[in-house]
Amino acid sequence: MINLDQMNTIPTESVGSVPRSQELQEAIVAFSEGNLSVRDINTYLDEAVKETVEALENTGSTIISDGEQAKTSFVTYPLDGLDNLAAGGINIPFEDGHSRQLPKLTKGPFYYSTFAGNYLPRARKFTKLPLKQAVISASALSLLYPQEGLADYSQSQFIEDLISQSEADIRSCFNNGAYHVQVDFTEARLSLKLDPSKTLLKQFIDLNNKVLSRFTYEERQRIGFHTCPGGDHDSTHSADVSYTELIPLFLSLNCGNFYMQMANEKDAPKALKMIGENLGANQRVYIGVIDVINEVVETPEMVCDRIMTAAEYIPVSQLGTTDDCGFSPFGDDIATSRETAFAKIAARVEGTKMASEKLMVSA
Repeated sequence: MINLDQMNTIPTESVGSVPRSQELQEAIVAFSEGNLSVRDINTYLDEAVKETVEALENTGSTIISDGEQAKTSFVTYPLDGLDNLAAGGINIPFEDGHSRQLPKLTKGPFYYSTFAGNYLPRARKFTKLPLKQAVISASALSLLYPQEGLADYSQSQFIEDLISQSEADIRSCFNNGAYHVQVDFTEARLSLKLDPSKTLLKQFIDLNNKVLSRFTYEERQRIGFHTCPGGDHDSTHSADVSYTELIPLFLSLNCGNFYMQMANEKDAPKALKMIGENLGANQRVYIGVIDVINEVVETPEMVCDRIMTAAEYIPVSQLGTTDDCGFSPFGDDIATSRETAFAKIAARVEGTKMASEKLMVSA
């Protein structure tokens, strides 16, 4: 959100997920198998969120999150426990050979089992800093509807229900005190791989804009969309797709903020130039300056250099920094250690301060 209290420095935010500890992962599995009580899993989650929030504060971050410690994954949290889903949905292959598969809907109506705003009170117990909350896009969940259709639940009715549930998910975050809400839209670039004609991408953009239309201008200025080519087990699903094919349509989303992977982009200047040419006057783009699928920790100087390059194409007043993706979008992803993730975040915060000073932006 662009406002006066942010105009004197370059803002910086994490995308969301931080790797879960091995202890927490084991506890989540035990709970799912009925071998751990609700009281005990909440004790584990409280400790995990407390440690994550404190570690993020120690990096110098001024807007933080719970690191998605309680989510099974960035995409499936609203599906956990639903009885109208089955295996066999869309399969998403990654470059290293592994894949993730979505479930598919078996009957209507469609509703979320939980809203992302429900995670915020736990984090609020451990910090006074502004909190950011990530939610999954309506477009991602639109892929749950089976291609063969459902006899008693039309796709149009499903989409209507999905839009209402997506709106409620975002509102739950605001109602629980979220400063910013980030909508994860990682399927944006993937859609161009599935359908180079851009028809699918345009359908996704239209669907997400229908959700956004239910919010006021002031609310939309606190909503942002994140895009990246995937980042699971240090592998991507669509990095081979041209970023410039995505950018103009992506920036047509009617929101105030964009969180865009850039640190590991092959031709970052070309992408940054297109962002600068398409960014709206009242929008801010948070450029990825941390490569989450590379285990080497960036130095603040490296981060600063990436920001300086971005500032050649994007007005500083509309520039922010972030990580390319979450460090652990799926709960079982332990490719990156917690220590490495926090070191990278600290480098982003410090590098952003350095760039702000170089650009004569006083904090």
